[in-house]
Amino acid sequence: MSCWQTIQDYGLRSIGIGERLLPREDFTLCEHFTLIGSGMIWNVYFGVMALITGFFLATAVAVAKSSSRRILRKPAEWFVLLFRGSPLFIQFFFAYFLFLSLKSVNPFFDPFTAAWLGALIVLFLNTAAYSAEIFHGALRSIPKGDIEAADAYGMSGWPRFRRIMWPTMLRLAWPAYTNEAIFLFHATTLVYFSGFPAWQQRGDALYYASYFADKTFNPFVPYPILAGYFILLTLVIVGVFGLINTRLNRHLPTERRARMRVRPNLIR
Repeated sequence: MSCWQTIQDYGLRSIGIGERLLPREDFTLCEHFTLIGSGMIWNVYFGVMALITGFFLATAVAVAKSSSRRILRKPAEWFVLLFRGSPLFIQFFFAYFLFLSLKSVNPFFDPFTAAWLGALIVLFLNTAAYSAEIFHGALRSIPKGDIEAADAYGMSGWPRFRRIMWPTMLRLAWPAYTNEAIFLFHATTLVYFSGFPAWQQRGDALYYASYFADKTFNPFVPYPILAGYFILLTLVIVGVFGLINTRLNRHLPTERRARMRVRPNLIR
């Protein structure tokens, strides 16, 4: 089988398009790259969807945590403590068995036991908690002079937050938020090794890398390929977030612009 035929057969296998049976013997490098690359579709899906939805929840939680009203501040603090204080892997297991129990009561929760929705909810809540803490720190770091200037112009409430506080918060938080985005995409590899099963072997990139390692008893081919894909994905994230960072700091002199420094979390 030619490499092009392999790509046609397995390039979209992780989403149910193409050959259903996995190769059993005589594994080629093309099969390694194609199937692991196919699994990356799920990693990108989990990362992008959790990042987009988690961004808005994180902003709301950060604002609530900065509020002087206890009824808003305390739930936000508990939410952040819960998801930052417990391991992500445990959160996956807990969520899966919770959804499984709810499914037995009400069929409405049936989709929640599938990885595409249940695991996404866990990642969404987890990244929202970490991002909220980043945004909360940025809110507290906003220069008082900016807020006083907004007050002098008669701004208050929502207009002041939208035009002064929120843009400044993003500018201050963006380098740290970039690191959170990188870790989130790396954390997607935990999905199919937690409670959520891979339906019809439609797993993510790590699922296929582990498959090849188990069949060939040689982890030094599939796992470096997997690492290479994630390095490329990290470079894309750094590039995209770097452009956004430049946009957020476009009004500042060059020497005052915050520089992007990638510092991935070693332990979460």
